[in-house]
Amino acid sequence: MTGCTIDAYDKNQFVNFAAQEVLNMDGIQTTDFYFHPEQEVYHGKVRDVYTIGERMVMVASDRISAFDHILPRPIPYKGQVLNQMAAFFLEATRDIVPNWMEACPDPNVMIGKKCIPQRVEMVIRGYLAGHAWRQYKSGERVLCGVAMPDGMRESDKFPEPIITPATKADEGHDEDITREDILSRGLVDPGHYERMERYTRALFARGTAMAEARGLILVDTKYEFGIYQDEVVLIDEIHTPDSSRYYYLEGYAERQQRGEHQKQLSKEFVREWLMDHGFQGLEGQIMPDMPDDFVIEISERYIHLYELMTGTTFEKADYGQVLDRIRHNVEAYLGSSQ
Repeated sequence: MTGCTIDAYDKNQFVNFAAQEVLNMDGIQTTDFYFHPEQEVYHGKVRDVYTIGERMVMVASDRISAFDHILPRPIPYKGQVLNQMAAFFLEATRDIVPNWMEACPDPNVMIGKKCIPQRVEMVIRGYLAGHAWRQYKSGERVLCGVAMPDGMRESDKFPEPIITPATKADEGHDEDITREDILSRGLVDPGHYERMERYTRALFARGTAMAEARGLILVDTKYEFGIYQDEVVLIDEIHTPDSSRYYYLEGYAERQQRGEHQKQLSKEFVREWLMDHGFQGLEGQIMPDMPDDFVIEISERYIHLYELMTGTTFEKADYGQVLDRIRHNVEAYLGSSQ
């Protein structure tokens, strides 16, 4: 048994595949594709991005990260879940903001427009949880220049959602930053930043409504934006377990009234497991080994959230020759869209 909080997740109810099947799978830990002689490659924490001319091929691996560190074992089907959830929500929010997505020729791949990424992540919080709660508990009442009311408890709802940006680091930890610092340091054009803030609030309102319709609360999330032909566009993933935190709506008010831990379905339980095992990404700390049952549990939780949020059954892609499958599908798409 792992040391994390199981919350409302029920292992017996939501098993989607045999445990042995997962343990026999390698998962996609890394990729090294050759799609074009002039391609550029960037290996992120979770995604491998191949830039080919004015296009980007984003491959969602099965890597999982926490506290800005990649965990030692890949999580089977995680990349497919992230890619397909991101596609679902990008399509569902095109009326709010233009986005970079062009097509998904493979369950683990998204292809889209090459954008100039903004070096700031737009984090928006509707509830006091995660990093914000840890800061609040330590006595802080201002986060990224935004005041947080006194007398709040973990998981309390903010009077209004707050935007707490973070700098986007190539390596190491992302860092909290204020709106004023972003503008004074010239990290983002003022007009672009104003639009990013407006888009962030509109996207969070849409995500909140979609989550509520599925019996969930969108607690907090982050959005990343880029510039394409001088237009602000939404890039990367949105409303996935890696970028968002969800609570179960049923019983939320009663649990808050009793001062109980909220039932949640997000990647926070991975962070909690790591903290229980003495790791928060700090210098000198050693990453704990991930037992088989924990790997299985993470995979099942990701699939469960996908099914909850999309209202559809997760269709497991063939992992037999997964890298060959991805290569074939991407090359076929690039060849047909020249």
